[in-house]
Parts: sequence; structure tokens; C-alpha cells
Amino acid sequence: MSNAPVVSIDLSAFHADPYPTLARMRETAPVCFVPELGATLFTRRDDVFREEKRVDLFSSHQPNGLLTKVMGSNMMRKDGDAHMRERKALCPALSPRSVRDVLAPRFKDLVKGHIDRIKLHGRCDLVTDFAMPVAADALRLMTGLTNMDAAEMDAASQAMLDAAANYRRDPEVDKRGYGYADRVRSLIEARLPELRTKPDRSIISVLDQAGLTLNEITGNIRIIIGGGQNEPRDAIAGTVWALLTHAEQYKRITDGTATWDNAFDEYVRLVAPISMSPRRVARNGTACDVDFEENELIFFMFGSACRDAGHFQQPDRFDLGRNTGPAIPFGAGPHFCAGAAASRSLIAGHAIPMLFAELPNLRLEGDVTFAGWAFRGPLTVPVTWDT
Repeated sequence: MSNAPVVSIDLSAFHADPYPTLARMRETAPVCFVPELGATLFTRRDDVFREEKRVDLFSSHQPNGLLTKVMGSNMMRKDGDAHMRERKALCPALSPRSVRDVLAPRFKDLVKGHIDRIKLHGRCDLVTDFAMPVAADALRLMTGLTNMDAAEMDAASQAMLDAAANYRRDPEVDKRGYGYADRVRSLIEARLPELRTKPDRSIISVLDQAGLTLNEITGNIRIIIGGGQNEPRDAIAGTVWALLTHAEQYKRITDGTATWDNAFDEYVRLVAPISMSPRRVARNGTACDVDFEENELIFFMFGSACRDAGHFQQPDRFDLGRNTGPAIPFGAGPHFCAGAAASRSLIAGHAIPMLFAELPNLRLEGDVTFAGWAFRGPLTVPVTWDT
């Protein structure tokens, strides 16, 4: 075990709102061992930014890690040439050019379809009725899993992520997560014959065309479903919540002094949907004046780094005028999120501006509760609008 200071936490309180605890850690013990998580946490932005790149010490390769066990072999849990081989294979599907030319027009159509579906109702829960199916249908397009409906895509994502963060080892959580992992593999196997007959720019197809094995394709599709469903769903609903509860900030968009991109950037800084990334200590070594032993578990806390007062004044405030450049909600090292351009296009380019344009006088109609410390977002966002 590392010789980092030991900081105990209340797991239930941490799940409900991790930010007060993380703020105290940044102030008094920025690198600390948390026995309830069995890991050493890095909480300050500069430490996370610097140490994430030290893959010789803090390796993504975690053959016994929960994420690898649930998802299978995937590029997120590889370093160096092994990681780059699979990341390069993915590029034709998610490069900025592919997002602009292939995905963006389809994003516009699918968002319009979901708005038309709810428009006459006058109210909805943005999480379940809009953000979830929009994110899922976008994933169906990107991955090529057109034989999986939106509800199952969302359920699979949540179940696999829950199992990957199941440090309490709840057997029911594991059963559900591994069950959906098997289901994803079977659906990929069902799609491959058609995609080999008619190759396209979907992720399954480009990985297959690049020569990846079925196991490699499956592991990467699972990890993409995890982050690619969770992050857009929570960021769509969460950004709308932030704008509706900060009228003065929304006005900056309507009067042209801020943009939808600014709103997206500031929300994912304030509430990083993917707030933590685990690493394995690859060898005995030292970082931040803490000694680590081989095979220890450490967590880079992106959600904490994005609220570091050393970089952001009033870090708990939603402010479209701030410089979000130092924020690292998508990571900072070689594992920077490959889907960042697609996420920005879907959320800031289409889902949020179209929602405000199409639903007059959009407003909240109830309380909004957030949850999660590794993956965080609103559980429900009830809204209403004029019809």
C-alpha cells in the first residue's frame, strides 16, 4: 500500500455529493488513500494532468481490474503501441472530419425526431424521455448496433458501468452487468455478416476492416457504450438544468456574448460525467512525495480536478464567462476521450440548441437530484414548456 495519508469517507454521502469531500482532500491531503475504495486518489488538477501521462508508473493495463473483467480487452486498458493500434483503427469512425461530414447530419435528424415526439406533450423528464434516447440512438448510429433499441442500450451501459464500479462486490450488480456484456457480444456477432457485405463508417465496421478480432471489437464496443451513453445522456440533461437554473447565464447565449459550446464546456467542468479513471501502479515508484508499490490501485479524479480552486475562481459556480481551458473532463493524456468531437457535436451542436429553439418557454417543473462519484449526472430533470 502507498504511504499516502489515509482519509476515510462515508460512501453514501460521497455518492450523493462528492464535492465537499474532494475539496477537503485537495486542501489537506491531495493524494490520499481511501480505505472504503481500496485506492489512492489524486484530486488536484495539476497532479492528475501530469501523472496521467506517466504510463510507465501508472498503467492503464489492468488485467484484474473491474473494468477489464466486465468489458473485456479494450483500448482504455492498454498503453503504448497496443493502445495506439486500436485507437488508430477507431479513427475513421470518430475523427472530427467524420463527425462533421457523416455523423452531424444524422445527429440533427435524430434529435429533431425526438423533439417532435415529445413536443405536443408539454412536459417530460429530460433524462428518460429525451437525453437517454438521443444518446442511445446516437450510439446506435456510431457503433453500428442498429439491432439494439434505445432502452436496451441505456440499460446495458448502466449495468456494465455499475459492475465496473462495483467495489462492494454486490452479486446482483455483477450478474446484471456481465449479463448485458454477453448480450452486447451476441448483437455484434449478429451484425458482422451484414457489415462485412456492406462495410460502412460505423465503429464495428471500421474495427473489423482494420483486422481487430471479435474479442477486441467486443471489448471496445462495450467500453464505448459505457462512456458513450452515460456522458451524453447526463451532459444533455445536466446542461439544460444548469441553463434553466442560471437565467443570467442563459441570457448570455441569447444576447450573443456566450455560445452553446461555452455552456457545454462549463457544464462538463462543473459536473464531469465521467469523474474518475482507475490506473494500476506498474512498478514501485514515487509521485507527489508519495511512495507507491507495484499493483496498487489509484484513481485519477477528473471531477475533482475540474473544480480545483487553483485554476478556477469560485469553482462550484456555473459561469459561461470563465476560461475552461484547464479543465480535463475528457482526460489529459494518451487516453483522451476518442469520442469528444462526437459528444460536442451531438450535445452543443444539436441536442441543446434545438431543444431550446423548439420548446417555447422551457422551464423546470420540480426538483433535480444528482448522484454518483465515478460517473455523475442528474437522476431526473422534470421540465415543462408552452404548447
